[in-house]
Amino acid sequence: MMAVYDLEEQEQISELKAWWAQYGNLVTAIAVVAALASVGWQGFQYYKNKQAGEAGSLYFAVQSAAQQGNAQKAREAAGQIIEKFPGTSYAEMAALISAGVQLSAGDGKNARAQLEWLLDKGNDAALKDIARLRLAAVLLDEGAHDEALARLGGTAPAPALKARFEDLRGDVLAASGKIAEARSAYQAAIDALGVEGAEGGETLREVIRVKQQALEG
Repeated sequence: MMAVYDLEEQEQISELKAWWAQYGNLVTAIAVVAALASVGWQGFQYYKNKQAGEAGSLYFAVQSAAQQGNAQKAREAAGQIIEKFPGTSYAEMAALISAGVQLSAGDGKNARAQLEWLLDKGNDAALKDIARLRLAAVLLDEGAHDEALARLGGTAPAPALKARFEDLRGDVLAASGKIAEARSAYQAAIDALGVEGAEGGETLREVIRVKQQALEG
């Protein structure tokens, strides 16, 4: 009986050897690929987490500088995020915050550069709407009325910001001497404030009405 089992075992071993001879390299290759894929995925996850941590630290530095009113530190930290992590939401938010600090410090040139970067490279539609609004305000201050109107035109902003866009459009038109068009823009802004969730509220409505009345005089 043992001889029978020995024979069967030998046949199984022979079959296994033959199978391995035919497929062994493929099995080994698959195992290696699977192992490398596992290590690669873990490495990718580590890299992503490390990037997020570094970007988050730099963004915190931008926020801190903004709270302190330190335009240089805000600009430098935002620049590092934009350079190292341009595809992250941190970069977009940092550019917007830093631009606001630069404007407060009277540095329209650097504010404009960061806003233009956000508009060119950013992906968040809401942040880009705010950037368009702020950039148009910078251009108005610089007397670049046509450029400001171009920034306010094109793609329609989010409904919540429409009143702000129309209000600023009215300011640009008024500064250009286009009084009738400015009054129409102000009225459009007032009408847009009737939309639920519109940013500005009653305070903005009263400010716009004062500007309208000033044009009528």
